[in-house]
Amino acid sequence: MHAGQSRDPILFAQNGRRRARGLGLPLSGKTGPCNAITDVPGISVGMTTLIAGEGKHAVRTGVTAILPRPRERMLHPSWAGTFAMNGNGELTGCHWIEEAGWFMSPLLITNTCSLGIAHHAAARWLMREFPGEMGESQWPLPVVGETFDGWLNDIAGQHIGEQHVLDALDSAQKGPVSEGNVGGGTGMITYEFKGGTGTSSRLVETKAGTFNLGVLVQANHGLRPWLRVGGVPVGGAMMENRIFEDETGSIIVILATDAPLTPTQLNRIAKRIAIGMGRAGTPSGNGSGDIYLAFSTANDPGRAPMPAEISFRALGDGEMDAMFLATVNCVDEAILNALCAAETMTGKHGRIVTAIDPDRLAELVAAHPAP
Repeated sequence: MHAGQSRDPILFAQNGRRRARGLGLPLSGKTGPCNAITDVPGISVGMTTLIAGEGKHAVRTGVTAILPRPRERMLHPSWAGTFAMNGNGELTGCHWIEEAGWFMSPLLITNTCSLGIAHHAAARWLMREFPGEMGESQWPLPVVGETFDGWLNDIAGQHIGEQHVLDALDSAQKGPVSEGNVGGGTGMITYEFKGGTGTSSRLVETKAGTFNLGVLVQANHGLRPWLRVGGVPVGGAMMENRIFEDETGSIIVILATDAPLTPTQLNRIAKRIAIGMGRAGTPSGNGSGDIYLAFSTANDPGRAPMPAEISFRALGDGEMDAMFLATVNCVDEAILNALCAAETMTGKHGRIVTAIDPDRLAELVAAHPAP
């Protein structure tokens, strides 16, 4: 690579570490140009990362913001569906999505004890951006998810403030998305390795055309012996530096697509996220909050409130298998990307969570070729 030449974002994370495809891991499907949720047109992602201090009050946390539409169209509802594989966690706004099949807000992911301030700040952001509607003809119902980073982060200190959330929202942009120890994933742990934020995308070919599908995960789940990559039980061969005896983590998965889908079809896709999560070995443990949201940018009904009548285009159910397969493959890869991009971190009480050894991982998988 020549000096100044940028790395291929499909193969390399923004911090220079090799992503799953950069390691040659066996992965199916064709990605978009960035292999990220932002490959879906109109989607942007912003983050605030907080790393400060040592010892008991070490801060290792952050906020991830996903804008489902361009900022000026945030009051255009997005059709959606949700599913909780294991409900030991929180994703606000799900009641209305279940009732009406849509939401109208940014999507935020942070740590468990900062969910409230993220919700508050998202409402503040909407009121700032749309002062003529919010609090008058419209009301904010932000969608905010959380996972627990208290092993590395002084989570009880509630170090995330309103401005940190506003900064994440205001910094949202298209293009490559940072992974690993960034945003809401800063202090998160995956299969007892350092984990956190991961993303991936797929081009989905159907008889109705080719569509984009992308996911972003905040991966904070799994035990080392469970870990499988490409069907190979790599976790059992990488048992050094374990930190947990029981599953106490969670994962939030946000899936976006520009395929025209009904809320019922998006609910079906959200359920398949669990299969992609399970590919790496987790049974979705009792202590894990495994909660998913799938949404479509198609069928834009215009600025809320909706008109008295709307038209709707949707894929036939016979085309859903292509969407299901892309979902499973994309989620699996996003979790692997979170593992591959993350770096060893020292956090609260001097605790150390090591990054996965990429070369060893690749060797273990290559030693067990698929039949």
